[in-house]
Amino acid sequence: MTSEWWRTAAIYQIYPRSFADANGDGMGDLAGITSRLGALQELGIDAIWLSPFYTSPQRDAGYDVADYCDVDPLFGTLADFDAMVAEAHARGIRVIVDLVPNHSSDEHEWFQAALAAAPGSAERARYLFRDGRGADGSEAPNNWESVFGGPAWTRVVEADGTPGQWYLHLFDSSQPDFDWTNPEVREEFRSILRFWLDRGVDGFRVDVAHGMIKAEGLPDFTPPAEGGSMGGAATTGVPLEPEISAEPGDGAPYWGQDGVHEIYRDWRKLLDEYPDDRVLAAEAWVDPLPRLAKWVRPDEMHQAFNFAYLETPWNAEALRHVIDDSLAAFAAVGAPSTWVLSNHDVVRHATRLSVTEANPQGHGLGPRSKGLPEYAPGLRRARAATALMLALPGSVYLYQGEELGLPEVIDLPDDARQDPTWFRTNHERYGRDGCRVPLPWESAAPSYGFGPTDAAWLPQPEQWAALARDVQRGDASSTLSLYRDALARRRAHDLGAGTLEWLPGYPESTVAFRNGDLVVIANAGDSPVDLPDGDVLLSSEPIDGRTLPADTTVWLSA
Repeated sequence: MTSEWWRTAAIYQIYPRSFADANGDGMGDLAGITSRLGALQELGIDAIWLSPFYTSPQRDAGYDVADYCDVDPLFGTLADFDAMVAEAHARGIRVIVDLVPNHSSDEHEWFQAALAAAPGSAERARYLFRDGRGADGSEAPNNWESVFGGPAWTRVVEADGTPGQWYLHLFDSSQPDFDWTNPEVREEFRSILRFWLDRGVDGFRVDVAHGMIKAEGLPDFTPPAEGGSMGGAATTGVPLEPEISAEPGDGAPYWGQDGVHEIYRDWRKLLDEYPDDRVLAAEAWVDPLPRLAKWVRPDEMHQAFNFAYLETPWNAEALRHVIDDSLAAFAAVGAPSTWVLSNHDVVRHATRLSVTEANPQGHGLGPRSKGLPEYAPGLRRARAATALMLALPGSVYLYQGEELGLPEVIDLPDDARQDPTWFRTNHERYGRDGCRVPLPWESAAPSYGFGPTDAAWLPQPEQWAALARDVQRGDASSTLSLYRDALARRRAHDLGAGTLEWLPGYPESTVAFRNGDLVVIANAGDSPVDLPDGDVLLSSEPIDGRTLPADTTVWLSA
């Protein structure tokens, strides 16, 4: 395990409830993760990042935390967690865990104490309680909207039964926002960080890392229609959307405020007390890229998710632009660029990159959505995009199941959907369930090997049988084989630590560059492209002769 491993790492996101179920209750768990670590070692990743497994009422799939220092019984016990970390480390795999500091569950003991306490109390000061507007306080303190739809404020009933103050929740009403101007909140999270670092975790992915601090006075704000739900640009198939600034005073007063940087400088000092390069990775939906780079200055976080790259359509000009901007912005602060195409909050890129209608982040896809692609063309484009991404210098993030070519599950039954977005928008937005369906491991097993029974918390489509890991493992042309080969060659050629050099003379519809001793060419156009001399080391689709077909990426010896 090398120093500053995070600069070039391939990090695999595990969504625990959907990865592997050891006890057959239909819910993935920590023991299930431990049992499948061998497959991830075989895949060739350097670290895993786990979405929340903490004690939670699960109204937002664990992102509503009731106890930050324990494991929810759905997922097992602290002993199960320790066993998983030990097994991962024995296999050379580091472990990053999710941290959710913007808000807690309304079942957290602090919030329950706040509800029982009076306005102006120390208990309420841990959260953002405010008096309502209007003569009787019946109007919300401002006009902010929840990320999940509907108002971002809920009014409480006081102990005497009368309508009382309002509390802020940028997400579901069961997720009250902390007041990060309160020193008690800051000290509590220092203790939480130490708790998990002392158990051996290698770092934290920080949820909503562009949140936490709100503009003074909590002013009214109406977001632009084209904005994504978390503050970035809208995800779309075509064309590029304009960037949306997150500058304080110019963008949302609850995103990207400069006060967050003081928090992360404090956390960085704490992590630096521990050996072995413990890391902080920011989920920060911030535009433009030079502003996002502020999250990864030398005394703050180590990495930030590159959502500008994730949201870029399969368009060569757009890809060259965002790659250039990413490398320049992160290099300016001495940080590596990160690259990501899918996660638990966005439509899987095997579907998303071929959608022909606008699809804002968080809205999801379903049977009534427009512009839906066929599976095969969508997968072809996704494989090409992945082969391009894995050749770039920096660190890469993979989302569980993308190595199997899993598409977004579009046709989930309405009564099976569980995302709060689905309910808070009166079924207008499908939400994120389609990318969270439990994984297929064995084609002929119950629940396709997800667990020992047929139970699965979201229904799995019949398509999973053909995409199961055991089917793909022995197929040299499978998406799993492409990922394994690309990750192995990425490491062998040290591409993560390389330098990108654009190659002239190629059509505008291509992305062509040299990284170390490899030439990489991605054809995002409709017409074949002539290939230069060099041995073909990897291609996302079969190549006949010396031409590169549409929607295909190739790696050549330089």
